[in-house]
Amino acid sequence: MERISYHEIPKGMFEKLMGVEQFINDSPIEMDLLELIRLRVGQINGCAYCVDMHHKVLKHLGESDLRLALLSAWDDSPFFNDREREVLRFTENLTNMGSRPITDEEIDTLLKHFSKSEISYLTLAISQINTWTRLMKTFKLTPGKYVVKENEVEKKAIA
Repeated sequence: MERISYHEIPKGMFEKLMGVEQFINDSPIEMDLLELIRLRVGQINGCAYCVDMHHKVLKHLGESDLRLALLSAWDDSPFFNDREREVLRFTENLTNMGSRPITDEEIDTLLKHFSKSEISYLTLAISQINTWTRLMKTFKLTPGKYVVKENEVEKKAIA
């Protein structure tokens, strides 16, 4: 049961957040990678709404069932490349950081695959999906109803 329905959310709140989403989606980071981040954060935070949505988006983008099934165990799976692995490690570290700092070593490892500008976008993307998961878990919007619209997600392949 929803605690706060979509119609009870303050007008403009989701629209402002969607502006940030568009900024992230327009970044040089591939949509496939952004969606892996979003799904992984949804899994970590136990957000059924986000897991449903981002699983569907990744399927729409052509992601395999095998990789989707193994995302929660990516570090024990050979099906993710080094670039994806570093992003997923950073995603988990930033999502679960608590009072622990992000280390220079973590950033140095990311710099092997991403520019500083791209790391900035990745950090914002991870922070943004963490915001969404917290909102959805508070509001308890019902999962399972999300439908990917054909032109909603731009297909960009992982490099």
